Amino acid sequence: MHLYKYLIFCFLGLSLINCGNTNTSEQTGLAIDTKVKSLLLGDTLDLSIINPKKLNITKVSYQIDGQPIEKNAVLNNTTLGVKTLTATVTYDDKTETLTKSITIYNNKIPSIYTYDIVNTYPHDITSYTQGLEFYNGELYESTGQYKESKLRKVNFETGEILKNINLNDNFFGEGLTILDDKLYQLTWKAKRGFIYDINSFEKLSTFNYGKSKEGWGICNDGNTLYKSDGTERIWLLNPENLTEKGHIEVYTEKGKIPSLNELEWINGKIFANIYQRNGVVIIDPKTGGVEGVIDFKPLLKHVKQHDRLDVLNGIAYHPERKTIFVTGKNWDKLFEVTIKKQ
Repeated sequence: MHLYKYLIFCFLGLSLINCGNTNTSEQTGLAIDTKVKSLLLGDTLDLSIINPKKLNITKVSYQIDGQPIEKNAVLNNTTLGVKTLTATVTYDDKTETLTKSITIYNNKIPSIYTYDIVNTYPHDITSYTQGLEFYNGELYESTGQYKESKLRKVNFETGEILKNINLNDNFFGEGLTILDDKLYQLTWKAKRGFIYDINSFEKLSTFNYGKSKEGWGICNDGNTLYKSDGTERIWLLNPENLTEKGHIEVYTEKGKIPSLNELEWINGKIFANIYQRNGVVIIDPKTGGVEGVIDFKPLLKHVKQHDRLDVLNGIAYHPERKTIFVTGKNWDKLFEVTIKKQ
């Protein structure tokens, strides 16, 4: 079991964080006490106030990220990650607000998945793949690099380019997703995305990012768009106006998972590439908890070795075939795989 945890830790490049910092009042010494150093999903948040001067406290109310909670709240209906815990304390007809940063981790160890190669298809070796998705049986791909970024419709069996448009030289293409005959494509640092008609590739409109840092990967569940920005955060976007409704933070029981890249929605879960790790994490979109990891690094030995060869990136689920298609940046092959829990 210890080796199992160690392998997951190394593969994911986990970043450990403690329970957080607390702000202690300089005048009164009041502070929030959570009793424990780390918190897991499902734990009881046993809260109290450190009161070294024994002030006459008459009322205390607590909030997490602005939402009221009880002092013995069970952390079930919450997302993971860094939270701001607030206590409003009333004493001697005075009111003081205290804050404390806490981190909530997942309460389960991720499962390890293996894969079997079902088929291998040709892939354009010049494509710096950023986004990959099937829609109505057709494969669509977004590629990156300045002066090389493209949006394409591809015959996945032959590699033939069926439709192609080039982005302007000042845009670095990133992930894509398709919803209701609209194709959404991200760019990297320009904080701008594009919306196209899926049939004509006509650009319908553009949208700007909100609080999200950059544009990396994007997928959808049929109602909401999910957007990664190169951190541990996945942002929830309203497809009607592209505003960010909030975010989830992706965590295991040990730490956060940064560098989330290409995203794919598969059977109620988010599959996400971890940049530079040649692997994929399986995420619960309700909490941000990592439920599984897939190490695709061995696929690298099956592709042509050349100077521009880069990491795994590109996940597309084919719902009729019930298989997953993966490729990488400047890979000459597209792999159709099935996965199974080890």
